[in-house]
Amino acid sequence: MVQRVLATDAALQLISTLKAKHGSLMFHQSGGCCDGSSPMCYPLGEFLVGEADVLLGEIGGSPFYMSRSQFAYWEHTQLTIDVVPGRGGMFSLDGPEGLRFLTRSRLYTEAESLELSRVEKG
Repeated sequence: MVQRVLATDAALQLISTLKAKHGSLMFHQSGGCCDGSSPMCYPLGEFLVGEADVLLGEIGGSPFYMSRSQFAYWEHTQLTIDVVPGRGGMFSLDGPEGLRFLTRSRLYTEAESLELSRVEKG
């Protein structure tokens, strides 16, 4: 099955480190403004999601959300969450670690897009 969001081994390792320090986690793909368009990591439930957000899947056992309006632009891409050196967003748990989460993306193939449309339409 085609997944909307994946994580590299480095991202999974950082998620594991953060879970050991903070407990269960959640992610929300930032839409810009103060922290650019970084994936933001929070303790589970600390960032309130609602009807304006889309659950893309899970990485490292943690839910990953994006705003519905941003999803309209990104729905044709698969996201891969990676880690690079640097300081994360000021509200994201990765900030103090000297590493930050980074979103990489690629367009779905025609076959993957077809599979996604079948699954999402039920």
